[in-house]
Amino acid sequence: MAVKIEKERSVLVVFPHPDDEAFGTSGTLSKYVDMGVPVTYACLTLGEMGRNLGIPPFATRETLPEVRKKELQAAADAIGIKDLRMMGFRDKTVEFEDDEKMVQLISGLIDELDPSLIITFYPGYSVHPDHEATARAVVRAVRRLPEEKRPKLYLVAFANDTEEGLGMPDIEHEVADMLDRKIKTLKAHASQTGYMIHDLEKAIAAGEAEAIERFAKERFYRYRWHDDFEESF
Repeated sequence: MAVKIEKERSVLVVFPHPDDEAFGTSGTLSKYVDMGVPVTYACLTLGEMGRNLGIPPFATRETLPEVRKKELQAAADAIGIKDLRMMGFRDKTVEFEDDEKMVQLISGLIDELDPSLIITFYPGYSVHPDHEATARAVVRAVRRLPEEKRPKLYLVAFANDTEEGLGMPDIEHEVADMLDRKIKTLKAHASQTGYMIHDLEKAIAAGEAEAIERFAKERFYRYRWHDDFEESF
């Protein structure tokens, strides 16, 4: 059941790649922006190892980093995010960064921004190694805070065994009124999403229930602090 999106003090979004924000969180983030909530997006890499080069191709392996940098800025603009941080890590290497270095990076952002909510991936249920490394760092940084000072965590999970391990999502946001912004965000990442945008817009315009259900609702899990995932990290 969809829940009302409550106003937050500030929101910190941490994802490793440009376009990680687009599919599952851009409608929610747009709503926070429209509420006047400060939103900071820390994107760890430029996604320079992305598989796609546009359809038809308009980037090369050499130009893709700059293309994706511009796309990331355009996506932030579409959502309305003013504080976009490009953190300078290399795509597909986040998993090899020192764990303590990554935790300290997130802890520094938390100390600076004092977010009441952090949005990232769910460790163990986010498929890509860079996703997993990002999720681990965020959860570890938050775990180090006194319980009463921890920001809320809204976590995106999409592994095949997510419902088996975590059950149904804890939070569902209805973002149908933000579909235009969400599609603009997806379009901004044209090198990676061009293959799907035409069909998506057509399906939504036709009122296809499956497409609307997929893109007009955004689902998150709260972290299960009672389940200690530290051993699996």
